[in-house]
Amino acid sequence: MRKIAIYGKGGIGKSTTTQNTVAGLVEAGNKIMVVGCDPKADSTRLLLNGLAQKTVLDTLREEGEDVILEDVLKPGYGGTLCTESGGPEPGVGCAGRGIITSINLLEQLGAYDNEELDYVFYDVLGDVVCGGFAMPMREGKAQEIYIVVSGEMMAMYAANNICKGIVKFAESGGIRLGGLICNSRAVDYEKEMIEVLAGKLGTQMIHFIPRENVVQRAEINRKTVIEYEPEHSQADEYRTLAKKIHENKKYVIPTPIEIEELESLLVTYGIAS
Repeated sequence: MRKIAIYGKGGIGKSTTTQNTVAGLVEAGNKIMVVGCDPKADSTRLLLNGLAQKTVLDTLREEGEDVILEDVLKPGYGGTLCTESGGPEPGVGCAGRGIITSINLLEQLGAYDNEELDYVFYDVLGDVVCGGFAMPMREGKAQEIYIVVSGEMMAMYAANNICKGIVKFAESGGIRLGGLICNSRAVDYEKEMIEVLAGKLGTQMIHFIPRENVVQRAEINRKTVIEYEPEHSQADEYRTLAKKIHENKKYVIPTPIEIEELESLLVTYGIAS
């Protein structure tokens, strides 16, 4: 079983990218569990056709400790298994702590004991801002990290910060960076810039996903692109990304760069003055 965590700046398209990639892997015959690590609980929406799944934390609040696996793990597109950690009530508690609680509960209930599983995907909220959000990096919860990024300054800044988190847990947790996924925002020289950034970080840009409005249309219809419009070229982009991840052999401990070097990269490509 391969355990993969998807990180990146908030709003960069991690959940969309994760679910579409999972759809590509499922289409190729893989059995996958998706663990949503975001209080918004939107990491499995497209795989469940918009079903507002009850989160692990909501279930614990309502049921107490008397919870079985079927309460928090729902079947989705192509036989995927979907769960959402959820979060505390607004303004109360720590969302990161909720992720820790959820993953521990899934382990206790035997979610990871399914011998049919080929992959577990963690879709993780935003940047590495606290120990809770770093949970999939720790104690072998995830083995491979992929960072969703674009050619925008803050997305690249977040990717570099996440690499610092990977370095911190690389030895104790055994995690490695599998590559950068560029989810295009149609920035000038975006592909070239992310390729250079990947090189500086010691990794690869595993795939460049072009900006395409069919992604939004599919989301409105509560489906992945592969399910909504399987013949569209964008569906093939996600299939290609899925294949690249499936065949990936390049895993590294990244080499984060200084902020001055990151700004210099942006200046080189004419993004900043």
